[in-house]
Amino acid sequence: MITAECEIVAQFYDIDPMQVVWHGNYVRYFERVRGLLLDKIDYNYPAMEQSGYLWPIVDMRIKFVRPVRYQQRILVQATLLEYENRLKIGYQCRDIESGEVLTKAHTVQVAVAAATQELNLESPPVLLEKVKRVLCAA
Repeated sequence: MITAECEIVAQFYDIDPMQVVWHGNYVRYFERVRGLLLDKIDYNYPAMEQSGYLWPIVDMRIKFVRPVRYQQRILVQATLLEYENRLKIGYQCRDIESGEVLTKAHTVQVAVAAATQELNLESPPVLLEKVKRVLCAA
């Protein structure tokens, strides 16, 4: 599968009154690594728009296993799980020191034709070609 990862250090502005990363900030972490994953297949948001498709997130699920604390170094990983009919991307946040899984999540995005706002039940050929190109190169 195709994966991307980035290191994040929990900053003071990420912390809530309970001294852990506020749950809403995980979405920013996932967006950052999702962008890196989409860059790997050369189909990030500008390329999506140029191809005539929008890809809204229609489902997001997050399982908080252990809290992330101030200045904790985490590795955030995104993995392309499905792409034929939708983009399903899985995420994991791990503590860099211990390797312990802290958070698991996934998002689902669907193709919408920009011109008509119609939902596509299959991924457009442009995405399929880009994913296959990366998989064949691996």
